[in-house]
Amino acid sequence: MRSDDLRARLMDIQGRVTEAANESLRKGDAVRLMAVSKTHPYAAMLALAAAGQLLFGENRVQEGEAKLPDKGERPLTINLIGHLQSNKARKALALFDRIDSVDSLRLARRLDGLIEEPYPILLELNTSGEAAKHGFKDEDALFFALDEIVTMEHLRVEGLMTLGPLGGDERATRAAFSRLRESFERAKERFDLPSFFELSMGMSGDWPLAIAEGSTCVRIGTALFGPREGR
Repeated sequence: MRSDDLRARLMDIQGRVTEAANESLRKGDAVRLMAVSKTHPYAAMLALAAAGQLLFGENRVQEGEAKLPDKGERPLTINLIGHLQSNKARKALALFDRIDSVDSLRLARRLDGLIEEPYPILLELNTSGEAAKHGFKDEDALFFALDEIVTMEHLRVEGLMTLGPLGGDERATRAAFSRLRESFERAKERFDLPSFFELSMGMSGDWPLAIAEGSTCVRIGTALFGPREGR
């Protein structure tokens, strides 16, 4: 896709995100836009960066290794939003600025043991109840893990993440997003989380509903980049 087309799509999505935030009686800058760049080349990411989009999300460690320069050599913030296997944790820490998909206490322990400096993460909660989705299975499992994670020396929990139900109607989708917001609020009350600010929910097909339910970061790929490349 040409740079001009990417820029036009970006401006359109940014405007719609701001409008949705305002309709929810929130400031226009209360919701960040994450460009999901899976299967799209680094050149396309740089084209969006030239238009002001600096936050990106990648789904796979292997793809990131193949196309992304080292952290210090890029003008972008790139987070991992896909499922992370423990055996790829070291590579993920070196490659990504934040891991948004920490979905188990085991993975959190692995990450904490590999680093020596504070590192930001989000915890993924499965709010739809779908067996095919990753994430802590419910709030009890999440809080059980948080009891230990908040004591870890190197992990900085910045918020929660979820996926809306696959093919869900508006009622089911809003309910899933509402559950994340409610768990977020209870976590703030229960735990000492000084950097806890992010509610990452909403993708290309459901992001307006996510904003209405309090999302602070929507993850949009196809609406920005077009159809996935290589698929």
